[in-house]
Amino acid sequence: MDSKPVCTVDVKVAPEQNRSKLSWFAIIVIVTGFVGLLAIEATNFATLGLVREIQKDMDASDGATILLASKATMLEDTNICKDKKPLHSGPGKTDEYFKNVQCTIDGVKQALEQAGGNVTAGYKGGFDTTASGSTPITEPYWKVGLCPVNVHWHLGAEHLSVGEYDESGKGPAAAASRKLLATSVRQGLRCKHYDAMQPKYTKEYAWQHCVGMKIGETYEVHWPHSAAGACGTPNQYQTPFYDGVFCNDNIISLSPLNTYKKIGVQAQVFTVVNDENYYYPDLIRGMIVDGRRGTDIAKYTGSTTGTSRSSTVCSKFTPITWQVDRKCNLISASTFDKMCADMKAQRDDMTDDLHAHGSREIVADAFAANNQQ
Repeated sequence: MDSKPVCTVDVKVAPEQNRSKLSWFAIIVIVTGFVGLLAIEATNFATLGLVREIQKDMDASDGATILLASKATMLEDTNICKDKKPLHSGPGKTDEYFKNVQCTIDGVKQALEQAGGNVTAGYKGGFDTTASGSTPITEPYWKVGLCPVNVHWHLGAEHLSVGEYDESGKGPAAAASRKLLATSVRQGLRCKHYDAMQPKYTKEYAWQHCVGMKIGETYEVHWPHSAAGACGTPNQYQTPFYDGVFCNDNIISLSPLNTYKKIGVQAQVFTVVNDENYYYPDLIRGMIVDGRRGTDIAKYTGSTTGTSRSSTVCSKFTPITWQVDRKCNLISASTFDKMCADMKAQRDDMTDDLHAHGSREIVADAFAANNQQ
């Protein structure tokens, strides 16, 4: 056989001194790496422990979202809207114009149109608004310079929408009123969604911020809006809502009458469920307008509501515009609780609106405006 060249590698052995240096260097690298791995594993272990603790908290909350509420601590100015709810018709007057009155005395109406009423499509009330000239705002409020100044809600619906929320509605209890905060709160009308066989209508929710709420119950949410609000400032949201509505002077007027142009209320009716598929993160800002929600809207002029008024006692805060969603919508309990957390974070103390208010009786035809659109 012919001889073939052989590939050789010239290996140089380091002197003893250099080999010693290399050995110590290798040991340092190995030890450093090992310590680094221990640190990483310790961090991972701590992180895993934290995750497990969070998971325990989530499990204990029965599916509730952990919501935080904290007020701003850097604000320096005062609440310019505080105590702006009016009693008299103007500065220097003592007429107590805005006190509730008997709706009718000796057959004579003592107040203008009232709310809440029948908002079923096609309904027309019996109160003629020709004399006052009041017509509802038909555009979204933001387009005409109104901003939300409060959010609150009522137990049951204060309006009537046949087939959506009416006398045949259903809920978790049959009582005409429920006891909240040691007082009896009048129950309004209900939606028809409730089904005791479905857990989302019955499974309790761990409420953190709202008070006295009930899964499966119907609530009507109101967002009072005003052109005289402290729009875009820390004072925008107020309790009572009248403070927000009348915050800035010389905008709302009784003569010439412009209240129905400068004050409006959004109203939307919900059945509360324990189901995160119905979560909406920003309910404090106003009516949900999305898909079928907030698209079939009744618009009319009426008054403020609440159980201090009835079929015989009328509000003098009238006429104002109402825009009411005719549909009943499902909403998650966590949506309400997030809204309550947001309310707690406002400059003004909104504690008195963290629970449901009672519902006024549906207004009689004689005091329901004939201008519904």
